[in-house]
Amino acid sequence: MNDMMAAFRADLAGFDEATRDFYTGNMSKQEYKGISGGFGSYSEKGGQKGMIRLRMTAGRVTKEKLAFVVETAERLNIELLKLTTCETIQLHHLTGRQILDVAAKALDAGIVCRGGGGDHPRNVMAPPLSGVLPGESFDVIPYAEMTADYLLSLLYHIHMPRKLKVGFANHESNTAHVTMRDLGFVAEADGGFSVYIAGGMGPNPRMGLKVAEHVPSSELLYYVKAMVDTFLAHGNYEQRAKARTRYMQEALGEEGLRQAYNQALEAAKAAGGLDRQVEARPVTKQGEGSISGRRIIAQKQPGLFAVSYHPLGGTPSRQTLRALLDTIQPMEQVEVRLGADGTMYVINCTAAEAEKVLAATDDGARTRFEHSVACIGASVCQQGVRDSQALYHACVQAAREANLPDGALPVIHISGCPSSCGTHQVGALGFHGGVKLVDKKPHPAFTLHVNGSARMGQERFGESWGVIFEERIPEFLVAVGRKVVDTGLSFEEWLPEHEAELRTLAAEYLV
Repeated sequence: MNDMMAAFRADLAGFDEATRDFYTGNMSKQEYKGISGGFGSYSEKGGQKGMIRLRMTAGRVTKEKLAFVVETAERLNIELLKLTTCETIQLHHLTGRQILDVAAKALDAGIVCRGGGGDHPRNVMAPPLSGVLPGESFDVIPYAEMTADYLLSLLYHIHMPRKLKVGFANHESNTAHVTMRDLGFVAEADGGFSVYIAGGMGPNPRMGLKVAEHVPSSELLYYVKAMVDTFLAHGNYEQRAKARTRYMQEALGEEGLRQAYNQALEAAKAAGGLDRQVEARPVTKQGEGSISGRRIIAQKQPGLFAVSYHPLGGTPSRQTLRALLDTIQPMEQVEVRLGADGTMYVINCTAAEAEKVLAATDDGARTRFEHSVACIGASVCQQGVRDSQALYHACVQAAREANLPDGALPVIHISGCPSSCGTHQVGALGFHGGVKLVDKKPHPAFTLHVNGSARMGQERFGESWGVIFEERIPEFLVAVGRKVVDTGLSFEEWLPEHEAELRTLAAEYLV
């Protein structure tokens, strides 16, 4: 790992030169994107400022890493921080000089930006409560970290057609959506893993193809290498729009893809050298006290608790993060975890410690609906079509003004474009941004998706029902919530028996 960090540090010289050239007008946007993406950085809309993405493997944010984020935000006066659906943290509205500053100093804190964008293996994901959640198979974070280290070691040795997203699951909730990722590992009760490949959201979504089960944990990296090698051999290098792994299901067919993957796996095992054992990291802290509440999760370790905190829109203020850091700094074995829905979890708290964390993070979501997911949106993202953050806040305000009770509306997922950075395809209700032509004039609009799910064994992409003008979406959601309230059910209880009623209501808003 030390050698890798040294290589990443040496690599910064080229990034430094390109960044200076771009922000002084001496390099084109497209040329810079081809370089900066590999360092987890992209210019924002307008090209005057940019962002940088901090990889947080498995969503783990140690106190040291949180301190880096907080101190950097304070030092550079950063007002916009974004928790992403890939369990990373993005810092926004930075000058070129600030981007270079963060990229270099992050390495000192053990945070890697390299490969955070571009055609590289991305942040390896895991359930945020792995190791502490009742009912889980086993803690998968050590395996996610091992996988991340291995993939980072390949950065200078491979050239993939597009990015590769890898995730782990150990519970039926499937919070990291691993059965619809490029490569997903599902922990089994016997200590092994099931393996899924070539899934993905966005245009032409595909569920992952199950290719193995009962894989010994010591052999995990062979299955990672096999996926990388299959992608290198069969990915589409000529049509970028069809270069993600999910298109290999079309190009090769399911059986053809299985065969190609198994051949790569056999070759990897024959070459050897990737057997690994990882050490479990059990929680040794002694629990104390009792506490309950909306944001409290009792851990499987008696007397210990996790506290959830969902900053509205997945954009925490640096002031709240500072308060959180100061609160947990003296607490033994307490750390922060990031979920794919923009929720932060503070784990391994005693009851008294949980009380303090609750007090430090009281500006977040009040209801399940306010836990909704929205990508950074078109006001910032160059690829964005619609401002998903603005829509999210408008919907929250409308629901509050209508006094809708908790449960009347589900978590919704909003993407500013079809790319599904807001994971709109797995939401009970999802929206992706676009335009609707009326009298040959474009109007802001979103496509409505209904009844998606990532839950293990119930995975499905939401059905597209049509387009709604952006300005009418808050009104539509309030109307839905009122129908649900009248039945005394939660939205999740209501939908299966009332889908036809929802369809009739939606028809009043679709254009």
